[in-house]
Amino acid sequence: MNMVRLYSLDDYRTLPETAWKIKQPKDDEARENALDTGGLDVILVPGLAFTTKGDRLGRGKGYYDNYLERCQKVTGYRPYTIALAFKEQLCQHVPVTDLDFTLGEVLYEAEID
Repeated sequence: MNMVRLYSLDDYRTLPETAWKIKQPKDDEARENALDTGGLDVILVPGLAFTTKGDRLGRGKGYYDNYLERCQKVTGYRPYTIALAFKEQLCQHVPVTDLDFTLGEVLYEAEID
């Protein structure tokens, strides 16, 4: 997985979709890689479930964990990570291993009485 430069909203809209409905450039398309130009400050990280302490259940392929590890090696730091969650995605516990990173923040809707 790489994070690449998008030049405009129209640029994003014209990207092809993968089988997972993720928009991304074609493999043979040259794009500026964030790790080659100083890295990223913040990454919005998707997930299936989260804890309020920042544990995350993804889809089990380790894409974001591996990318954040690469960020650490290449730039010397990990970008700040944020997840946006529905309250239904919050769990008291999700399975994690030593290879899983902890999110910097999980933002979710608060219960209003």
